[in-house]
Amino acid sequence: MLDNRQHDCTLDLYTWTTPNGRKVSIALEELGLAYTVNPVPLREKVQKQAWFMRLNPNGRIPVLVHNGFAVFESGAILLYLAEMAGRLIPNDVQERSRVVQWLMWQMGGLGPMQGQANVFNRYWSAKVPDVLARYQGETARLYQVMDDRLHEVEYLAGAYSIADIACFPWVAQHDWSGVDLGPYRNLQRWFDTVGQRPAVQRGMEVPMAQQIPDLATGQAITR
Repeated sequence: MLDNRQHDCTLDLYTWTTPNGRKVSIALEELGLAYTVNPVPLREKVQKQAWFMRLNPNGRIPVLVHNGFAVFESGAILLYLAEMAGRLIPNDVQERSRVVQWLMWQMGGLGPMQGQANVFNRYWSAKVPDVLARYQGETARLYQVMDDRLHEVEYLAGAYSIADIACFPWVAQHDWSGVDLGPYRNLQRWFDTVGQRPAVQRGMEVPMAQQIPDLATGQAITR
């Protein structure tokens, strides 16, 4: 249950159509928090403009601004929201640690490795087979880690949490990486289950196509 202060808070999400951005919109939807969507078109280098760099010196999305306080790095934002709302992360120290472990696993492994697989499979002008095989192979290995874990539990940390939210948008891009989910039956089951959640479906649509040009006009969207 959110207290009145949390109900009344102002949340501005600066984001784009990437897995890291969608982690945060999914969490906001799961928590039922009202927020304003500020699309940041990456190809236009909006994230490198001075006003944005004041929010995140690293010049990357997403950024969440809560009553004037900026939080950057998607994993840090997920922790901030879960702790603020008292949901999607347990209070028990060891159970909480399990969630944080899987969150850090995504931040340090799945995201960077699959991100490189995406780049070399979809965006790199010249195909470099050895490099692509390296990142696709590591992504497949990480999928196997998830598959093994999900053979034992329904969700990565036991109960549904920000750990699942962090991983889902990346697994949703498996086609972009050129990695087949077919061999990973437990991972596929988890992916289907999480993907059926209404909040996940809503969060995966942020920003929606009609919202994309709104930053240029200075008209953000409230959800």
